[in-house]
Amino acid sequence: MYDYVKGEVVELTPTYAVIEAGGIGYFVNISLHTYTCLGSAKSALLYLHLAIREDAHTLYGFYERAERELFRQLISVSGIGSNTARMMLSSLSPEELRVAILSEDVNRISR
Repeated sequence: MYDYVKGEVVELTPTYAVIEAGGIGYFVNISLHTYTCLGSAKSALLYLHLAIREDAHTLYGFYERAERELFRQLISVSGIGSNTARMMLSSLSPEELRVAILSEDVNRISR
């Protein structure tokens, strides 16, 4: 399993980043929170989660370990996959999402 990737930001969009490390470009799916935190950085360290499915190996990257941990907790819930969890983390900051879950604010979570 990968823990993190650290290197040059080659490409950055609201949904993914390409990080070059050791001559290899890693395509990493990111949330809007991570995108905002990266800003216009020339280099980055992203904490990774590798999702392995029958048809794909997909990297998800997070600016903070806490965001990655929340992502992992979300995908452990039946019916929430990696892309849904990433969208949830794009709609609310990790702290806002934590508070919404703890307060059982279904309306806020379902948005």
